[in-house]
Amino acid sequence: MNTIMNEWKVNVREENHPLLEALSLRVPAAPRAFLRQLCKKQRITVDNHIAEADRCVHAGEIITVKTSRRWLECLEQSRLHPEQLLYEDEQCIVLNKPAGLAIHRAQGHDDNLLWRVQDFLRLRSETFRIAPVHRLDIGTSGAVLFGKGHAAISQLGKMIMAGQATKRYLALVSGCITLPGELNSAVPAKGRTKESLSRFRPIDSTDEFTLLEMELVTGRHHQIRHQLAIAGWPIIGDTRYQGKMVNGMNRPFLHCHRLAFPRPTTGAIIDVPCPLPEDLRRQLKALGFPEDNFQ
Repeated sequence: MNTIMNEWKVNVREENHPLLEALSLRVPAAPRAFLRQLCKKQRITVDNHIAEADRCVHAGEIITVKTSRRWLECLEQSRLHPEQLLYEDEQCIVLNKPAGLAIHRAQGHDDNLLWRVQDFLRLRSETFRIAPVHRLDIGTSGAVLFGKGHAAISQLGKMIMAGQATKRYLALVSGCITLPGELNSAVPAKGRTKESLSRFRPIDSTDEFTLLEMELVTGRHHQIRHQLAIAGWPIIGDTRYQGKMVNGMNRPFLHCHRLAFPRPTTGAIIDVPCPLPEDLRRQLKALGFPEDNFQ
């Protein structure tokens, strides 16, 4: 029987902390004594080396945990899995939102990402205000940026509104597209239509489908979905915009796979990749796309 592993990369928030503290920040429902026991039993490695509980960790190192039933229970109680935390510092946190989960409370969707983050931070005894500074549709997966505290939320929100953040998506669409380009069609927004701009770059294609990287320049509701449909390239699984149903796909093949933004304290660009979820990987593999295009 294969041992299941949890694996994640140390981020800025955890840098130079002892391993025990870094683990507690990621899985706050886990008792310290239990985490220390995992270290003693050599069930945790850092960059593939057995690590002591008091060993300091550094940004970019890979923590790997051999799971157990109790560990998995602690993950569920923590509300966020450690792999979901893509980036964190003192002012913000970037999370990997799964498809089907709303960011805020929505009709028919009582569970939401904001509540999960609030619960997670309460377990850490961190009580500052937290809020998302942009949005993803319920059916879209990928990177979402949250601000910590009123000042950071305001500052990050202004950066988003000023176009200082770069959001890139992966979309699987009908049609064979071979050249990059732009979509600048108007999109319905709050009872009006507003000019909108998206850039696209084909990554690979078959006779029927193309995997596109989309850069969202303006940020209208359903912008990418609407513009691709108008262009004659609807997203696979996006039935609202006449997308084809392929291999039982029950949500739009749309994933925010990269988010870049200036760090409020320094202005340095934070570039956060977000891995493609397994259901979308399976779709690409089933349709014959090379796996090295979506690692």
